[in-house]
Amino acid sequence: MIFAIIPARGGSKRIKNKNIIKFFQKPIIGWTLDELNKLKKKKVIDKIIVSSDNNKILNISRKFGADILVKRSKKLSNDKSPFQSVIIDVIKKLISQDYNISEVIAVFPSAVLIDANDINLALKFFRKKKSSFVMSISKYPHPPQRAYIKSNTNKLSFINKYNELKNTQNLRELFHDAGQFYIGNKELWLSKKIHSNSRGFLLNRIKSVDLDTKEDLMLLKFLFSKKQK
Repeated sequence: MIFAIIPARGGSKRIKNKNIIKFFQKPIIGWTLDELNKLKKKKVIDKIIVSSDNNKILNISRKFGADILVKRSKKLSNDKSPFQSVIIDVIKKLISQDYNISEVIAVFPSAVLIDANDINLALKFFRKKKSSFVMSISKYPHPPQRAYIKSNTNKLSFINKYNELKNTQNLRELFHDAGQFYIGNKELWLSKKIHSNSRGFLLNRIKSVDLDTKEDLMLLKFLFSKKQK
């Protein structure tokens, strides 16, 4: 069976209740669940799971089509808990209930710019080489090799002075974790670390907004409004 798991912690600091804030007439996690349900209807995935320490998040998730709700322990609910530990916790609970797990797709609750087709294509990409995870990545908009460090007095200095006079087009393209979704089989999730054992599935930059700040939320709303048209 193929499972999609949404890790949705309740205790967000910078944006209160960010996983269930009202977003275009729905809680934000509702939009993500809508896309996953499209995949379930097409039989691309079998079950959708939401793991949370927050009962309100779990109740909303049930309303928007989650099949299985997992109450997360306090140990896995602080902001320092790696999300992979949360996914492993869910997998172990599924195993204890005799579910036959083949592949697991972890999708973050605020991944509202992703559509079902992105995940379907990434799943096909994973199946070409199942020995490593597939994670969503995005290209840096400006080469980080020419990044600055700013002192307390606002003085700027290059992080690497040898790149000061180099043209940006001559610098190697670099990528970062887009923070939208991750795909692996049961064995990978239980035994390997994601970020050092992954291939990248490139997303367009407009689908790669990681919701952490109020500025991120404003950008997410703008881009999502364009997607809906």
